[in-house]
Amino acid sequence: MNDSFEELVTTPKPDEKAEHADIYTEDGAVRGDFLALVGAAIADRDVLWLRRNVGNLHISEMGDVLEAIMPEQRTALVNLLGEDFDLAALTEVDEAIRLEIVDQMPNEAIAAALTDLDSDDAVYILEDLDQEDREEILAQLPFTERVRLRRALDYPESSAGRRMRGEFVAVPPFWSVGQCIDYMREEQDLPESFTEIFVIDPTFKLMGVVDLDRILRTKRAEKVEDIMRETNHPIPAEMDQEEAAQLFEQYDLLSAAVVDENGRLVGVLTIDDVVDVIHEEADEDIKRLAGVGDEELSDNVVSTVRSRFLWLFINLGTAFLSSTVIGLFDATIEEMVALAVLMPIVASMGGNAGTQTMTVTVRALATRELDIYNVGRILRREVGVGSTNGLIFALLLGTVVTIFFHDWHLGLVIGIALFINFVMAALAGNLVPMLLNRFGADPAVASSVFVTMMTDLTGFFGFLGLATLWFGLKS
Repeated sequence: MNDSFEELVTTPKPDEKAEHADIYTEDGAVRGDFLALVGAAIADRDVLWLRRNVGNLHISEMGDVLEAIMPEQRTALVNLLGEDFDLAALTEVDEAIRLEIVDQMPNEAIAAALTDLDSDDAVYILEDLDQEDREEILAQLPFTERVRLRRALDYPESSAGRRMRGEFVAVPPFWSVGQCIDYMREEQDLPESFTEIFVIDPTFKLMGVVDLDRILRTKRAEKVEDIMRETNHPIPAEMDQEEAAQLFEQYDLLSAAVVDENGRLVGVLTIDDVVDVIHEEADEDIKRLAGVGDEELSDNVVSTVRSRFLWLFINLGTAFLSSTVIGLFDATIEEMVALAVLMPIVASMGGNAGTQTMTVTVRALATRELDIYNVGRILRREVGVGSTNGLIFALLLGTVVTIFFHDWHLGLVIGIALFINFVMAALAGNLVPMLLNRFGADPAVASSVFVTMMTDLTGFFGFLGLATLWFGLKS
């Protein structure tokens, strides 16, 4: 073990948080020697070492440590850290690990820890709990905080209302700048950090916003209503979090007010929450394209099998369709064994081309870059790309087959079949996701199965059908 590393992580500076060594390797994984020290400290119940060197980690680093150590060590680590464990670290781990740890914690301890968290982090932890445990925890919180969290939990999952922070600074328009400054200096129950002051009327309807730098540059006697500006794109609380993230991206927002259906201010959405949303949505889309649902690395065998089974079962059905098409031409294959050797090439190349087009289309739909106004242009472009690539690879594959099998007829047939399948891949890769999206289905989930099915059927039927027709005419 690295002695210098061990010495550094066990000797914190006095009167401040421990200066721990970089716990990551060059590849971004948690260092094995650090994990060994953590495991040994847990086994020895060395609370002092853990509090000095683990309790002082950033919540994202703590989350990485929790994911890296053995399952039986996680609860022990949390219990040994006690009050030094920041519950916000649970927002940085997989859902399965979060539930595993929370299920072992008394509700009283969770309630006490939640009072130190921002409301968005508290909601993130509460929303995964059973209704009974959630209500018991909420009942132990102060009234104001309880109301704030209940309001956020009442909004739909994956909405801006679920992601927002309930802590914000709001003042009436008739206040002076001096009153605002005095209020921020004297009020104890303010967010730990904020950059904007919202302006509201007596019914809490949002009127505008004042940036802190504007407050600092304005004389105390000036009225808030004279220096406020219109709120940049207030976000409805019911809006889907992905749509809210797109607004942040489009207008370069750092934060945005969240309002209810009556235009009343209920919270604020900040850029750090939006970054998490973007990461989650991208991760979700990638997994769904592969048909693995909401699977996480920490899931057990049973839940992983359940997550993957449905689309594998559907793939089995589409594979039977492909085999049925092949069966239609068994006589042709028997007469010419080379067809059995070559036909997977046509289907495989078409499937890969279709996946490329489908991935671009699904992503364009998710980011709203693809709509009714440019669908024709995009479709023409993809068909052009498919036709060009199809022609190039048809010539290449046809030439190779002609040389290898000494039969230019076979090379011509497979070249034509490959070209047709590339065009079909371009059409299917575009139209399938758009049609699924049009009828309310998630194109990220279902597209791959149908696109692959269409390219397989076209590849097999086209190649074997053309071969049957061509060599039948030839004979």
